[in-house]
Amino acid sequence: MAENGGVACKCTERGIYGFRGARFDKRSRIRKNLRNVSMIPLFKHNGLFIWRSIAANNCIFSMDAREKSRSTTLETPGHKRVPIFVMMPVDSFGIDTSGAPRIRRIKALTISLKALKLAGVHGIAVEVWWGIVERFSPFVYNWSLYEELFKLISESGLKLHVALSFHSNMHSSSRVKGGVSLPLWIVEIGDLNKDIYYRDQNGFSNDDYLTLGVDELPLFCGRTALQCYEDFMFSFINKFESFIGSVIEEISVGLGPSGELRYPAHPFGDGRWRFPGIGEFQCYDKYMMRDLKIAACQEGKPQWGDKGPQNAGYYNSLPSGVPFFEEGQESFLSDYGRFFLEWYSGRLIRHADAILTKAANMLKKYQESKKSSVLLVAKIGGIYWWYHTLSHPAELTAGYYNTALRDGYDPVASMLSRHGAALHISCLEMMDNETPPTYLCSPERLLQQIWTVSKKRIVHLTGRNTNERFDKAGLWQIHANCYHPQAEAVRSFTYFRMNEKIFRAENWNNFVPFVRKMSTDM
Repeated sequence: MAENGGVACKCTERGIYGFRGARFDKRSRIRKNLRNVSMIPLFKHNGLFIWRSIAANNCIFSMDAREKSRSTTLETPGHKRVPIFVMMPVDSFGIDTSGAPRIRRIKALTISLKALKLAGVHGIAVEVWWGIVERFSPFVYNWSLYEELFKLISESGLKLHVALSFHSNMHSSSRVKGGVSLPLWIVEIGDLNKDIYYRDQNGFSNDDYLTLGVDELPLFCGRTALQCYEDFMFSFINKFESFIGSVIEEISVGLGPSGELRYPAHPFGDGRWRFPGIGEFQCYDKYMMRDLKIAACQEGKPQWGDKGPQNAGYYNSLPSGVPFFEEGQESFLSDYGRFFLEWYSGRLIRHADAILTKAANMLKKYQESKKSSVLLVAKIGGIYWWYHTLSHPAELTAGYYNTALRDGYDPVASMLSRHGAALHISCLEMMDNETPPTYLCSPERLLQQIWTVSKKRIVHLTGRNTNERFDKAGLWQIHANCYHPQAEAVRSFTYFRMNEKIFRAENWNNFVPFVRKMSTDM
């Protein structure tokens, strides 16, 4: 009980799940002709917008809900069609008065799904939250919300990209409804033991994701964090095995804050950080500090394990004047600097390697069939500010040991390649000339680097936008990045996110041609 922070846990034995063989079949795709169509609200009733087509003057809900679409994922190197997924709204889910999860505004969502299908969208990206499914007690998984949602999406003729989300979005969702915490029984443990979360140099913790320092410690009702993730993935696959490879085409596995493989070095939701601050190293929970001490002793430098860099500035520091990120005896170029950054980034890669090993083993049986189109996906953060400096400080604090002198993404891509996992990167809508020159940003150079390492390591890419864009310039920049001239087209693109603005006439008139162009063989 002491290891669990004194929380009484309702634990049962770790479950063992069996799997049955899955049948995969290709359904014929019914193409609809949709040219110059805009969507405008027809009327609003009880908070529900009913949409109609300006071109056809028909209500969208008159479409055949049973229409199915075939997979358009890349099956050969010459296939250049890029399927578009649209991510669910951030406030899609809620908890009712009885504590049960529910889908909000389900009628409006149904109409929106049909409109997206008619526009040529291939599928929907859905975050499957640990904090919803295993909310109240360990080993008690409630999949009812996702059973209902997946059925609704499938009946709309759309495919699924499922993001298994082991993080919280409470901070990022503070201005809207729909924030999801970690499971409540995890929160109870964290209330008594803050060190299960990442900590910064001032001792502030970030409760959006468990620190990787507890990956192999049985602090969670007798389970390690890795075992919690593994059991959740087993339960998901057991529950939805009939969907995998047919409706569910992509499964991304959460590896950190916002589902991305990184440290929470730039916590934008709680006011500590603002763009373009360099961020802070997140290694001060007692479990990571213990690991650092062991690594320093193995290096023969036990004094290096007492603390992280003490000259690395603060969340909102700029690189200039911060000794660790400049050239000097105590900088990132020093023996200590290289040791610390190799440890810090290496622990992050080990964390991803451990989780993806489990996920790849579970999905192997589905990928053995050539008819299966299941793609395992890992997300990384698009840290593009201060890219034109020698040290790349914002990337270093996030855990990417990437500098002007060292390729920090090659080890990540190498690890993903071993598991057959695709690399998911954001920023595809961004252009260098749209970023503030003072902050030495380069989303385009960052993407070029990712393209290069993915080609070298034979890793597929998937992508999404970081900022909401409906204008032609932003959408065509996405198109240009998805069809890179020196590499294979991305496997898929996820538009971030669905909301009412996407259906406004002026935006819809740009979005539909963009989807059509992405869905055409190049």
